[in-house]
Amino acid sequence: MSNQTPPSSDDPVSREAERGTARRSGVRHLPPVSVVPTLCTLGNLVAGFAAMHYSLKDPNTLLIVHWTPLEVAAILIFVGMLFDAIDGSIARLAQVQSDLGAQIDSLADMVTFGVAPAFLTLRLVSLETADGGLIIGPGADNVLGKIIWAAAAVYVCCAAMRLARFNLEITTSDRGRTKQFHGLPTPGAAGALAGLIALHQHLLVTKFGDHVPAAFVRGAALGIPVIMLICGIVMVSNISYVHVTNRFVRGRRSFAYAARLIVPFALLVWFLEETLAVAFTGYALSGPARLIVARLRRRRSTEPKHPADPS
Repeated sequence: MSNQTPPSSDDPVSREAERGTARRSGVRHLPPVSVVPTLCTLGNLVAGFAAMHYSLKDPNTLLIVHWTPLEVAAILIFVGMLFDAIDGSIARLAQVQSDLGAQIDSLADMVTFGVAPAFLTLRLVSLETADGGLIIGPGADNVLGKIIWAAAAVYVCCAAMRLARFNLEITTSDRGRTKQFHGLPTPGAAGALAGLIALHQHLLVTKFGDHVPAAFVRGAALGIPVIMLICGIVMVSNISYVHVTNRFVRGRRSFAYAARLIVPFALLVWFLEETLAVAFTGYALSGPARLIVARLRRRRSTEPKHPADPS
């Protein structure tokens, strides 16, 4: 029997041999993962999964604070958005940003801000048009059902392309410093849809009750899918959008500026659904609005100025 002992894993020669073997086999050595940011990222993923789960519950059941299951599902998307903001902030503060964490974050965003909003929109239209017999899907007997399903599919595909482009355009180290995006961010698009769905369910319970106007039903069944399709197209456009957190929240601010932030928080407490719907829909519209204003100003600046008539 040989008395030779196996090389220790702490031996530099052994470590170099292991790295050489990994390089030859094409396997990349992964660095350690920071626990707290990763748990927040997974919380974002679970929130999106839970949103789809709650949307399938009985719509006549009232859950916490008299919310319908679909409203709970919409609010869970905003919970995922909160987790998404927290994990990046914690990673930057602890200086533990990594490419692996960025990839997990994109996968979680795809579920919470890509698949879940489209799924909730289809569920909403299905509930609103159940009495009319509208079946949504690629195999539906009517054209409208096929179009609505196709709009949801386009939104999901655009969300995937938007996240892939973001990963290529902005490096992991630059994510905390960028001031604007190219195309509507996936959280902004998801927030617009989730805010409108939450407002719709809130009005059903608190305002209309058992007497729901037919115009409200048709508007929700047709209007929200149209907004979903527009958000999907804008996500893959080159329209500039402001990074709200980096532009207005991060960094040192005056005391008066910090005090003014109490106003939106108060509105969220008193008018949660209305504030979320208005804020995120306004953000989705802000990109095209800024583009139109910039083009109008450019056109006015290039117009020849005629001298005043001496008469």
